[in-house]
Amino acid sequence: MYTPDRYKITDRNELLEFIRKNPFGILVISDVKKPVATHIPLMLHEEKGKHILIGHISKENEQGNLFHDAPEALAIFQGPHSYISSSWYSHENVSTWNYIAVHVYGKISLMTELELVEHLILLTNHFEADSEKPKYFENISPQVIRENITGITGFKMTIETIEANFKLSQNRNNKDHSNIIHELEKRGDASSIAVADEMKKHGHE
Repeated sequence: MYTPDRYKITDRNELLEFIRKNPFGILVISDVKKPVATHIPLMLHEEKGKHILIGHISKENEQGNLFHDAPEALAIFQGPHSYISSSWYSHENVSTWNYIAVHVYGKISLMTELELVEHLILLTNHFEADSEKPKYFENISPQVIRENITGITGFKMTIETIEANFKLSQNRNNKDHSNIIHELEKRGDASSIAVADEMKKHGHE
């Protein structure tokens, strides 16, 4: 991923926390003909001192055919993003886009059936926790679980490298940086406000 130094984040703990908060990612693996991508939740987990991503896909998904022989994979996670108008600068320049993106590289391995069940318990109970009437995994009938689990493939991705691009107007002067935050907050949509909040955290040059 192209990442100028001013936008690069290398704090591994910060990046792992970002993944925890933004678990819906894109898993990319290339075969000899073309890259294959799947949009799925990827849960961050620790196993034997290593950080891994765990997930599952449908057995009908062609990407599953590429899971053999520990293929190299890329998982992409995206945070808030927003258009930045050049009218918000104190000088003439061009408009741009602010965003946060994290790329994770690693190798895929298949889960055992027991590991797949443990993953589904973790996944379901994590996301049900905020529901008004949560439907935890143990409350799902065994028959329904059996009917669905036979149609999916569980996998683990051992994290080898993490790259991050936090492009948040760090190259703007103090006046422009503050004004961009003000205009984003004035725009009012959730993504713009989230970008403004991230700009406050990461500052500028």
